[in-house]
Amino acid sequence: MTGHGGDDAARMRHGMMTLERLRTGYGTGEIDTVILAFTDMQGRLQGKRLSAEYFLSEVVQHYSEGCNYLLAVDVDMNTVDGYAMSSWDRGYGDFMLVPDMSTLRHLPWHEATALVLADLTWLDGAPVVASPRQILKAQTDRLAARGWQAMAGTELEFIVYTDSYEQAAEKGYHDLVPGNQYNVDYSILGTSRVEPLLRAIRNGMAGAGLYVESAKGECNLGQHEIAFRYADAVTTCDNHSIYKTGSKEIAAQAGMSITFMAKPNDREGNSCHIHLSLAGEDGTAVLAGDGPHGLSKLGEHFLAGQLAALRELTLCYAPNINSYKRYVLGSFAPTAVRWGVDNRTCALRLVGHGHSLRGENRAPGGDVNPYLAVAAMIAAGLHGIDNELPLEPAYEGNAYLGTGPRVPPTLRDALELWSGSEIVSEAFGTDVQEHYANYARVELAAYEAAVTDWELRRCFERL
Repeated sequence: MTGHGGDDAARMRHGMMTLERLRTGYGTGEIDTVILAFTDMQGRLQGKRLSAEYFLSEVVQHYSEGCNYLLAVDVDMNTVDGYAMSSWDRGYGDFMLVPDMSTLRHLPWHEATALVLADLTWLDGAPVVASPRQILKAQTDRLAARGWQAMAGTELEFIVYTDSYEQAAEKGYHDLVPGNQYNVDYSILGTSRVEPLLRAIRNGMAGAGLYVESAKGECNLGQHEIAFRYADAVTTCDNHSIYKTGSKEIAAQAGMSITFMAKPNDREGNSCHIHLSLAGEDGTAVLAGDGPHGLSKLGEHFLAGQLAALRELTLCYAPNINSYKRYVLGSFAPTAVRWGVDNRTCALRLVGHGHSLRGENRAPGGDVNPYLAVAAMIAAGLHGIDNELPLEPAYEGNAYLGTGPRVPPTLRDALELWSGSEIVSEAFGTDVQEHYANYARVELAAYEAAVTDWELRRCFERL
């Protein structure tokens, strides 16, 4: 667990800060607020805004507290039953937010503000095992024990609307105006329509220490993607969470809104393709070798594990009811649990060559919690390696039309597979398995109790 002694580990890209730099910034009036935050089950940053003085004098040494219900609520922040770690019976006590100083950074889109991410512990210092960041760290620790490090990149899509979040809510999220009126996939002219917003997001993220690579248009109306440089798995997921929250804040400041919903309308959904490779202690590529398609034997087993475990781990890739509406034939969202070389019809796509050889998981959508998804990919790969699973031949052609295992079509199907999975219990432990099973049960219960617009249109007059 990283605590207050993380100065030396600070990644000193532009925008990153050491503790001493924060003290100096507070002394000059450059920084007066520090956000202490962690990523919750839903993938959102939660935490507190602290005065810089209080953070430096108290929190650095003694940490801060937060109610443990933050890992036991639904998306509306309602307390719900079924969580062993947090309940009315247990009194909804506190856990500790322990700042990881290697994540300390300036937030240029908020005046005089810094941000630091936290790990969660109980009051006795024991880790909160259901915390998404802790779940990922447990898997990266498994890799480290073998001398390996996971390198990851996430490609997160979103849709821009000219309506503000308040206006969108007032409209009931109907008849929203997308930032583009036609498909702007790779279009320079089309993306110029919303370049002021995209530029503000790119520059804001660069000012917060993220390495921005590019921005491009996508297929849905108003849909875009901003890509960031790959990094070690935990750093990538930290950056993902900061970017997802920050981009919404920057859009709101511009009087606009963006959504990362997996399937906001009947056109193409928002994906979050995740690229993953392994590096040895000396930087060598673990998955690359002299085998077919440039894979090593370990690489073959690693990809085979991805395929073997994908259905049982889909809950980590598609955590919500809406997630599954993205899996449509011919939509660039996968339905077949197959792998292929640069084949976008498969759930797993092999891309790159040599040192850059990596697997791309195309199952996650824009609503994914990156820590859980990357943890699942590592666990699946280790399952394949430990059991020396053989890799089936690469799929050629249109996997949508093929036979074989399919991505679970609903959250209920994914929950059943997750709950009964020995791969899940062995990799994450039964406490984590049950915690996130309850997350899915809560979502299903809420959905099944809701009366939808579809039902009203279908039934109000005609039935």
